[in-house]
Amino acid sequence: MIKQILNRLPRKPSKSGESREGGVLSTPSSTPSTSARSTDVAGHRYGNSTASTLSGVVESNLVPGVNHGDKIAQALNSKLNLNGSFPVSAYEALPSFRDVPNSEKQNLFIRKLQMCCILFDMTDPTKNLKEKEIKRQTLVELVDYVSSANGKFTDVMMQEIVKMVSINLFRTFISPPRENKALEAFDVDEEEPSMDPAWPFLQIVYELLLRFVTSPETDAKLAKRYIDHSFVLRLLDLFDSEDSREREYLKTVLHRIYGKFMVHRPFIRKAINNIFYRFIFETEKHNGIAELLEILGSIINGFALPLKEEHKLFLVRALIPLHKPKCIPMYHQQLSYCITQFVEKDCKLADTVIRGLLKYWPITNSSKEVMFIGELEEVLEATQPAEFQRCMVPLFRQISHCLSSSHFQVAERALFLWNNDHIGTLIKQNHKIILPIVLPALEQNARNHWNQAVQSLTINVRKIFADTDPEFYEECMMKVRENEAQEKDMKSKREARWKRLEEMGGMKTTTNEAVLVSPRTASHAPSSKASRTQLE
Repeated sequence: MIKQILNRLPRKPSKSGESREGGVLSTPSSTPSTSARSTDVAGHRYGNSTASTLSGVVESNLVPGVNHGDKIAQALNSKLNLNGSFPVSAYEALPSFRDVPNSEKQNLFIRKLQMCCILFDMTDPTKNLKEKEIKRQTLVELVDYVSSANGKFTDVMMQEIVKMVSINLFRTFISPPRENKALEAFDVDEEEPSMDPAWPFLQIVYELLLRFVTSPETDAKLAKRYIDHSFVLRLLDLFDSEDSREREYLKTVLHRIYGKFMVHRPFIRKAINNIFYRFIFETEKHNGIAELLEILGSIINGFALPLKEEHKLFLVRALIPLHKPKCIPMYHQQLSYCITQFVEKDCKLADTVIRGLLKYWPITNSSKEVMFIGELEEVLEATQPAEFQRCMVPLFRQISHCLSSSHFQVAERALFLWNNDHIGTLIKQNHKIILPIVLPALEQNARNHWNQAVQSLTINVRKIFADTDPEFYEECMMKVRENEAQEKDMKSKREARWKRLEEMGGMKTTTNEAVLVSPRTASHAPSSKASRTQLE
């Protein structure tokens, strides 16, 4: 009898009542701390979501004038718990936008956005197949709704869009060990690209964000409350993704944000600067430098003239030092375009750019040297004679070293500079300064270079100088021959001196006498003329 009475009493719910099904945590509790845990995914790496609490929304505050006695509204309400979270058992498709009246569409739109805030374990393709497909279909419907919107997005709709996008996109990347990062950069083309298993869903979310930003129904003055500095910074963090497909979408989205939200433009430029600084001076590891430079190339193209001092500092402090990292082949094409854009905007910057290139010129890396010569040609094409004259002496000293390079691609690429009409004109106008610098290297190539193509190109360049000013060319040739004769004479004297020293050392060795060197002679090189005379 007592047992029957006790069995009728309500039992205290046990902790085992909280179930973890299919990678989604669900709980009947409606406290904020519990609802925050409802969006976590078991074993999933999307632990860095910005809005971890899926709070319920009161429909009367969402869409004014909604009839909540309607059956559709009741059906929608039944899909959610009180705290707005979706247990897996209730994760079912909501009605289509076509099946509800216009007065309910905004409310349904917000419900679908909240439904898509639930995250699933995408690393396991066998889990939650039904729920994943429902979410994918819902995301596609949301994209269509945003694309075909015929009324301004309300404040609440914008808030929910940004909230859903943040939860799905913003996450922490698991970085591999960064040992041998410089070597890994050169093998990047040989490795298989990393593909995010969640990309089929991420792509739709990115498309939704892109359509939202570009939609004429999005009021930038209202949207900037939610697409704020924090949102932009977290979006920039995603550029380090190893998935190139994601970086392409990010590039387009950030560019559209830059165009629509003028108030954010200085902040975006500064944030990109900071990414470059950290990459150049700290890590030398970032997957999205090329994409960020593509965005900047478009931004630089739109700079008004005269250029602001801020933009010139960006060139000097960020873009030119980007030539330093060893992984420059990953982004050199985009960097070269940005540099050239600056010179085309303001030709007076040519001297600054060329001297910056010379500062970071590679010494032992031949492939990098070829890239530098190619970029140098693009810069020189936009250089005016006045700026060219300021930097031509250090410039052609470096080019002379390239002409003498034993690596045929370096020498060949340097000789190709004379095939450019604009550069050829600049050289002819200043041949009396340039010819004495490069002629020794040209003569050395014509006589001794092992590559036949380099020899042929050298002869052509030498002929250009000879045709431009024959008298000056002969004068320079005489000086080159005199210098060669002097060097040959000095070499023979040096060899004779060493031979005499060896003989003296051998004579002293046979007599077991020590060979003494005067401290004064050893410490004062100019005062050793007398000893040299004795040896000779």
